[in-house]
Amino acid sequence: MFNDFKVLDEGPVYVQLKKYVQDMIVKGHLLEHQKLPSTRELSKLLTVSRNTVLNAYAELEQDGIIYAVKGKGHFVGKVTTLKTSSIIEMDWKKRLNDTTLLADEIDLIRQDIHWQKGMISFISIAPEEKLFDVENFKRAFLTRMSIEGDIVLNYGYAKGYKPLIDYLLGYMEMKGVDISNKDILITNGFTEGLDILLSSFAKKSGRVLCENPTHHAALKLFRMHGLDIHGIDMSDDGVDIGQVEQDLAEKQFDFAYFIPSYHNPTGIVTSSEKRNAIFQLFSKYQIPIVEDGFNEELRYTGSHLAPLIAFSGSGNNIVYIGSFSKILFPGLRVGWILADKELISYLESMKRARTIHTSTLDQAVLYQYLQDGYFEKYLKKARSVYKKKYELARQACMQYIPFSRITGDGGLHLFIELEEGVDARILLEKCYNKGVVFYPGDVFFTNGRGNNTFRLGFSRLSDEDIIRGIQIIGDTLKNDMRG
Repeated sequence: MFNDFKVLDEGPVYVQLKKYVQDMIVKGHLLEHQKLPSTRELSKLLTVSRNTVLNAYAELEQDGIIYAVKGKGHFVGKVTTLKTSSIIEMDWKKRLNDTTLLADEIDLIRQDIHWQKGMISFISIAPEEKLFDVENFKRAFLTRMSIEGDIVLNYGYAKGYKPLIDYLLGYMEMKGVDISNKDILITNGFTEGLDILLSSFAKKSGRVLCENPTHHAALKLFRMHGLDIHGIDMSDDGVDIGQVEQDLAEKQFDFAYFIPSYHNPTGIVTSSEKRNAIFQLFSKYQIPIVEDGFNEELRYTGSHLAPLIAFSGSGNNIVYIGSFSKILFPGLRVGWILADKELISYLESMKRARTIHTSTLDQAVLYQYLQDGYFEKYLKKARSVYKKKYELARQACMQYIPFSRITGDGGLHLFIELEEGVDARILLEKCYNKGVVFYPGDVFFTNGRGNNTFRLGFSRLSDEDIIRGIQIIGDTLKNDMRG
């Protein structure tokens, strides 16, 4: 006994020893009231210091797992073991509801061809980790902790951390938004923000209007909330306004969902003229708009385009969901909803009932980072790096891939449409065998189309891999997809 204990490289040795002894007791290898070796005996047996054994025993005693008798040593306490007379095999699938089974069915991570080490992956559109401003983030963390560490480690408010809310209101005002009679709710990223909205909206028609294709995370949530999804085709400057107008005249909708900047997956930026037309149309029909402020900061050419919500002035029919996830630090999971004050008040109650609040520590450190001006410096560097990758990827696609259409005005991805009849999933299988993967486009479409499309995310790839990967895709299309 005790001869199979091995010291690992990770963690203090006394913690490893504590866990080892605890496991032996719980598994029934050491019996109740059984005497344990003395600290001196066990230290010699295991070739560890006596202090290590003393610390391990002290913690086990503190947890009530062992007890000490003065002058006699340490003994095993009364602990419920893992031994059981029978094994229960629960069929959990039969106990899951339809929403959970649907979530599993449409879980793209579970279903996709999986990336393996050494492959060139165009799947991700997350920021490049090497660009992360870690040192300044550390400074922001230490600054905020020194100012109010006792506060940010405690429970926070459902609405969010007030300094961050105030900062974001000013941030959105700089984008041309009239923030009078508007407020902000902090969320765990974009996805929770949209889910809270969908959980709060009344279903009258049960129908949502959106671009086609559109963000697959939004599509998943729409389906899980039982909504009928009505997609509108896109031209190179945004959604087809004529089709929008016709559908609004013929059908009822509960709300619309748009991604006007660096649309996911197409990368299209909706023109100012179409943004204004969208606002006017939905105002006429009194239908709210949910705007996804996706990657607005990653414009490489031309002037800034005001978000849709800026067109509403002091009106309240547009709800904006924002996040820094695709440009700054996705691991923080901090997003926000900007909307009418009354609506935010209701959403705050929904947030409190579901997740209590978003991590106050994450919010506070992000606020300090933004407040100290680090974001502007980081964004300038990130734009420079991503612009180069964007131009390189676009040029390589023009050179190597026989596409029928390519879109992407900025951001971290391009969208490729191939000739009719070319199946992007078959192309993906062939490219996978050559060490290249990308995102098939059909998952973004509302109506089963898009089999001949795919998305190329280039943000996390080296220049060499961007060129080599796109060349492999192009060569596979030309040589292995004919006939």
